[in-house]
Amino acid sequence: GRAAERLAGVPGIELTLAGRSRDKAEAFAAALAREARARVIPAALDGAKIGVDDLLQRKPAVLINATGPYQAQDYSLARACIAAGTHYLDLADARTFVTGIAGLDAQARDADVLVVSGASTVPGLSGAVVDALAPQFAALSAVSTIISPGNSFDPGIATTRSILCSLGRPIADGPDGKPVRGWQGIGRRLLPGLGARWIGHCDAPDRDLFPQRYPGLKSADVYAALEVGAFHLGLWALSGLVRAGLVRNPEKLAAALVAMKRKLGFLGSDRGGMLVSMDGTGHDGAPKRIDWHLAAGNGHGPYIPATAAVLLARRLLDGTLQKRGAMPCVGLFTLDEFLTEIGH
Repeated sequence: GRAAERLAGVPGIELTLAGRSRDKAEAFAAALAREARARVIPAALDGAKIGVDDLLQRKPAVLINATGPYQAQDYSLARACIAAGTHYLDLADARTFVTGIAGLDAQARDADVLVVSGASTVPGLSGAVVDALAPQFAALSAVSTIISPGNSFDPGIATTRSILCSLGRPIADGPDGKPVRGWQGIGRRLLPGLGARWIGHCDAPDRDLFPQRYPGLKSADVYAALEVGAFHLGLWALSGLVRAGLVRNPEKLAAALVAMKRKLGFLGSDRGGMLVSMDGTGHDGAPKRIDWHLAAGNGHGPYIPATAAVLLARRLLDGTLQKRGAMPCVGLFTLDEFLTEIGH
């Protein structure tokens, strides 16, 4: 929805809003059309069932897949896009899904299309931040990213399921050889512009992609931080129950937890953001640390995860992005380009 809002402001394009419910698509399209500079068209399409024929019939230049959770998806939609000659972008943050997209690289190159997974906050924005600041280090040893949404943000059931599926489960190997588990490693951090919030480990593609991209990097940690401490501590406690084997499928609680959060939406605020911390050795040989932060208020935080896909879609449509192949969303735009897109 946030991506569609931004793209609706691009003059001269045709924007199709596709979802399983035609009524919802028509209502949203009508709302956007009031101020849109694009032609907005509603469509009833199930992202899990879109095939080559559907794409050939509509002939989209770019498709943005926002149908999470991605942990349980395969690449059938991306393959259909390749076969139809359509560029494919998604907002996935599922580690295996994002890193595995490169397996379609040869097919995408042959079809002269770009296939990108992870065009979102991680690894899209986090990677752009590290790319921008890494030259200030002689050697980069550690990167940590904290993502903290405001409580007014409604994650929806799909996003909530993606969070719950990693609770208490191993997501990485720690420096001591013990597994890093989802939503554990609890701590308290002061986030610029947001105040002190609890943090906990979460799974993300950065954990695999950054050590490959930056030689010598020893750790790439990613944390989540909910604004309302009771919510964060509740998930931390649930992760302990999963670790102990007392709860086996926490993702089944998604609908109930989202319903509870919506009833308590008056708690907290609309302020969210992220903090990227980088440690290593400076060019003078001394230890060096850089903290980069972004804070978003007035309900603008939910636009951040959509911005990378919007940026790439705009550049594909205007012909300024000529890269082809299949890859995770790292190195495809600069931090300055991202910040400029936010300011549009």
